[in-house]
Amino acid sequence: MEVIPAIDLKDGRCVRLFQGDFDQETVFSDDPLAMAHSWQQQGGHRLHLVDLDGAVQGKPVHLEVISAIVRGLDIPVQVGGGIRDLASADAWLEAGVDRVVIGTAAVNDPEMVKEVCRKHGGQRVVVSVDTKGGLVAVKGWKETSAVIVLDLAHQMAELGVERLLYTDIVRDGALTGPDLETNAQLVRETGLAVLASGGVASVEHIRELLPTGVEGVIVGRALYTGAVSLQEAVAAVA
Repeated sequence: MEVIPAIDLKDGRCVRLFQGDFDQETVFSDDPLAMAHSWQQQGGHRLHLVDLDGAVQGKPVHLEVISAIVRGLDIPVQVGGGIRDLASADAWLEAGVDRVVIGTAAVNDPEMVKEVCRKHGGQRVVVSVDTKGGLVAVKGWKETSAVIVLDLAHQMAELGVERLLYTDIVRDGALTGPDLETNAQLVRETGLAVLASGGVASVEHIRELLPTGVEGVIVGRALYTGAVSLQEAVAAVA
């Protein structure tokens, strides 16, 4: 299982939000590139980048910063936030990003997701299934749709998507532990690779995900506060 450090970008800085609330922001670094290098040096095999401003504006915002990170690292990078049309997905993938993470467009424009899979391959696409109360949230988590998590997952599988990123928004940044039940259900019932996100506060929480069958876990706040050592986490699930 991969342990994937997250860098969330807002106004050019590395931040973490509490439950996706832009008014509850903690700034952890003014130098995203240095932070990315640090996670690579500590044993990260992949990096998860989120363009928070892009998620709100509906278009990539941190193009320059993220492109510099991609060029400066040896490990693969996946990027999400504001990727809502084919041109945006093309731009990131052509810039060297390994995977694009698509959320809002999966709900509002599934044909766009299908086209990205057709053009670049389903392995280059991660559909982000971010939920509140079992329903999928969109537009930087500011709106909740009427779409049920499993329904979206099955639809995406039919379109050629090979990988999901599941986040329980209530747990995100709250350090209360991951949603083991839903992660296991998604693995069991969709046949897709699943990345878990939200709630990790300890290496033990990461170990608890192993029986669910998830492919990886994305860790944010717990790494930045020191509650989780990336080196220890990677060793624990190797």
